[in-house]
Amino acid sequence: MNDFLKLVEEKVKKNIKIENILIIDNSSKHKKHKFFDSNKYHLTLEIESDYLKSIDKVHAQRQVMKILDKELKEKIHALEIKIK
Repeated sequence: MNDFLKLVEEKVKKNIKIENILIIDNSSKHKKHKFFDSNKYHLTLEIESDYLKSIDKVHAQRQVMKILDKELKEKIHALEIKIK
């Protein structure tokens, strides 16, 4: 796992009680897209969290996005969040 993905994992773990997280880098699947930027990531986060499952889905996703606000502005082009 590269340093940026490790940073994303650590930020989420530090700020939300989670049981497990899997980060999938889908950037290579988007290379032919019109606005593709090799400096930005297309990520999927699969998060196992009893806490996030206990709140409504929109609020849970907003919490994750708030934690990654800086990264979303600078390094993440697309983010898919799956809460299990």
